[in-house]
Amino acid sequence: MNYFYLPLEDWTNTFVDDWLIPVLGPVFDVIREYLLIIISVFESFLLWIPAEVFTILLTILAWRVAGKGVALFTLIGLFFLGSVDLWEQGMQTLAIVLVATLFSIIVGVPVGILSAKSDKVERFVRPILDFMQTLPSFVYLIPAILLLGIGIVPAVISTFVFATPPAVRLTNLGIRQVPTEVVEAARAFGSTPWQMLIKVQLPMALPTIMAGVNQTIMLALSMAVIASMIGAPGLGAEVLRGISQINVGMGFVGGLGIVVLAIILDRITEALGNKR
Repeated sequence: MNYFYLPLEDWTNTFVDDWLIPVLGPVFDVIREYLLIIISVFESFLLWIPAEVFTILLTILAWRVAGKGVALFTLIGLFFLGSVDLWEQGMQTLAIVLVATLFSIIVGVPVGILSAKSDKVERFVRPILDFMQTLPSFVYLIPAILLLGIGIVPAVISTFVFATPPAVRLTNLGIRQVPTEVVEAARAFGSTPWQMLIKVQLPMALPTIMAGVNQTIMLALSMAVIASMIGAPGLGAEVLRGISQINVGMGFVGGLGIVVLAIILDRITEALGNKR
């Protein structure tokens, strides 16, 4: 049966080969250099802190924010990373997650605020977020490799793209859920739009925004193994090495390390939102 043929593949390859890489290639080279500096600073700082000191500090933070149970799990989980000789890989993964999450918040929260303030912006942003969330994770790796090469930088960019939608959606939702009476009262007392946003809407929407940050961190960690396929170091690389060597123990230990980090970050960020 004959169908109408749409040469989308050829158009895409022509666009990439004839325009995207020649024109924007130098720009992405500069972006790569700056991102590499930022990531290196995060990674070097986390590895510079002695493991014992980092464990104590994070345990105290978990205890103050989320309670004794989470603090105990944090202590045992970080001790586990050190006992299986995966501390350096764990800090590398944490650096990737923190940088990607930071970029997701910097981009996602303002876009979410604009979406909450304007229905037109929301209608424009929503299909883009749907596309970002439903596109298979492996597809992100192709343009990342073409534009940024192999290594930790394309891994961070792929993670950022994959993890940003929850920050946008939940910021938008949180601000829209602020009671109308509160907004009207603030307006009646003469609040400017900026004062209303900073002093009323964002504080009341913060629990929902923190839920978005929580989901962003979880999605960033879920990309750890996939990002290792394009050269990202860390626990994902250990899992990938276990798969390539058919070493069940290596893959299990690396995967368990990712689970430990995920639970610690999840419980702490969730508790921060609930306390607020």
